[in-house]
Amino acid sequence: MGEEKTVFEQNLKQKGFFNYSELYNFCFNWLKNEGYNVSEDEYTEKVSGAKEVQIKWKAKKKITDYYQYIIEIKWHILGMSEVEVEENGKKIKTNKGEVKLTVKAVVKRDWEETWDKQPFYKFLRGIYDKYIMRTTNDEYEDTLTAKAQSFVEDTKAFLNLEGKR
Repeated sequence: MGEEKTVFEQNLKQKGFFNYSELYNFCFNWLKNEGYNVSEDEYTEKVSGAKEVQIKWKAKKKITDYYQYIIEIKWHILGMSEVEVEENGKKIKTNKGEVKLTVKAVVKRDWEETWDKQPFYKFLRGIYDKYIMRTTNDEYEDTLTAKAQSFVEDTKAFLNLEGKR
């Protein structure tokens, strides 16, 4: 099994107005535009007056035959209900509730498990990672950290624009 290193983890919370379908599409399209393959591993919805939604996404991107980026996003939406708000004299339907996104970014090395086939290869991978590829590892980790931070900032900006209606 390849080695994984978590390089970024952050929570994003907003309580108030937001458009659920637009937020969902924004996040999904952001990841797709960056070249990630997104899988929705979990979707649960509980309705007891207001909705509670939980979603787990795993977005993967092949960087090289050795490196892979993984961004995991956990959604937790509490008290979501449909409401009508007035914008520029028009009534529009939107949602109200509390949105929490947990974003975690992981760099996976030897994701194709080429070096795990024999114990000697695994030993060589340890030397390869520690001494030969150390600066490259740091560069990939820094790049993914910046991308994950950009995702969080763009999503915050989207929510603030949506929430000001």
